[in-house]
Amino acid sequence: MPMLTRRRLLRFGAACGILGAGGRFPYGADAAIPQPTPGAPPMPARLIPSSREALPVIGLGTYRGFDVDPDGADYARLPGVLDALLAAGGSVIDSSPMYGRAERTLGELLAVRQLRPRVFIATKVWTTGRAAGIRQMNDSFRLLRTDRIDLMQIHNLLDWQTHLPTLRDLKAAGRIRYVGVTHYSSAAYDELEAVLKSTPLDFLQINYALDDRAAERRLLPVARDRGVAVICNTPFGGGGLLRRLAPQPLPAWAKDVGAASWAQLALKFILANPAITCVIPGTGNPQYMAENAAAAAGPALTPQQMRELIAFA
Repeated sequence: MPMLTRRRLLRFGAACGILGAGGRFPYGADAAIPQPTPGAPPMPARLIPSSREALPVIGLGTYRGFDVDPDGADYARLPGVLDALLAAGGSVIDSSPMYGRAERTLGELLAVRQLRPRVFIATKVWTTGRAAGIRQMNDSFRLLRTDRIDLMQIHNLLDWQTHLPTLRDLKAAGRIRYVGVTHYSSAAYDELEAVLKSTPLDFLQINYALDDRAAERRLLPVARDRGVAVICNTPFGGGGLLRRLAPQPLPAWAKDVGAASWAQLALKFILANPAITCVIPGTGNPQYMAENAAAAAGPALTPQQMRELIAFA
């Protein structure tokens, strides 16, 4: 499997310098660690119920965007994505062995810039059998270049009863900080609800969007009642939502809540639900990451504004 060799590192640094020449995202292999923008208010954060640790409300998903060739232009843009997240005060980055090269890419980029202390890494176990799960998680530690992962999740509940004791052991040993489960389909909600009610968990990651609101009827209330933090994936409904909304003008009140795009309104809609702890839109584009992170600012949506957005969707 390809590693970040000296040749690739030099090419990476050169490409970063070229892409940063425009001034918006000045990054390179030797650039300073990005800090939150001076004078900007911190990104709002919500508490993880099991620990009371504050977590910034908008993070980054690595599906597709980080599964890229290390010799390509898409890879060279990714440091700017991390810079945009960190400059806005975000920290959560979610990955999975299911996402091709994403874990390796993330580990390389964090190591080059020495950014590991600044980020909250979430990844997953996605296999069957105890031994296979342990091997896969050990691979994640290696690929992410860390000896501690903040959140380990059982991806799509695959063999969850086998993996959960292993995750609890890793948490007790200090190798992971939080334990969770994930899914992306409402077809799994009955099983997810049963799991949430039967065993203590720190996190639930679930699909939730303006046009995909089934989770708010049962799962989100159960998670809130059980003290489980919720990470929202697929916040744009898999992409179809924004394509449908794009031809329509923004509501007249959008600027009053600090929104300049439908993507920001879609994220604000999700964050208007107090059961949501963090939302992780995926992107490999620095501009989109900055736009997504900016959705955390400004006033919360009112119930009337939320109803209007539902009507648009």
